[in-house]
Amino acid sequence: MAKPTYSERIFINVPFDPRYQRLFRALVFVIHDCGFVARCATEDDNSLQVRVDKLYEIIRTSKYSVHDISRLHARYNMPLELGIVLGAKRFGNARHKQKRALILDTEAYRYQRFCSDIAGQDIRAHENGVEGLIRSVRNWLRASPDTQGIILPSADFIYRRYRAFSRRLRGLCAAVNLDPEDLHFLDLRVLVTGWLSVNPR
Repeated sequence: MAKPTYSERIFINVPFDPRYQRLFRALVFVIHDCGFVARCATEDDNSLQVRVDKLYEIIRTSKYSVHDISRLHARYNMPLELGIVLGAKRFGNARHKQKRALILDTEAYRYQRFCSDIAGQDIRAHENGVEGLIRSVRNWLRASPDTQGIILPSADFIYRRYRAFSRRLRGLCAAVNLDPEDLHFLDLRVLVTGWLSVNPR
């Protein structure tokens, strides 16, 4: 995979609990199927690097970000990471002012009960479902200036492709001695990009 550009990178700030795993996999898939590259704090495990500095670097080098605030009770640093992105856009240089973010939750307006400072932001509801998440991410990317001159497939089409990938995932993992129930982010990203390369749209 060629080194992605600033405008191709999408930082994903989402829960890592086991219940979120199916949404996490769908998120990585839809990002790559739309021609972008998913970035995540777990991609680099360096005990010598301060965690927040790692986040700063990923955010600095990514134009886009997706923030799922549906599990704030489980991962309280998600609002912090969203705040870093909002601060970079507000106070950063000309490139950072181009940043675009998608905020997801299980239902519309639920966030107002615990994160009222983001009132006025456009929050998309996925209703804790893979299909809703794929639709939200695809439609958000469709409205991006970086996709104005290209055709993105419909959310329904991407969802069908994701289901085909999911049916093959266990076999793909077995072929390279990976545990499908314990996939590292980088392993998942390699499997997704590999499947997409042999199953082009």
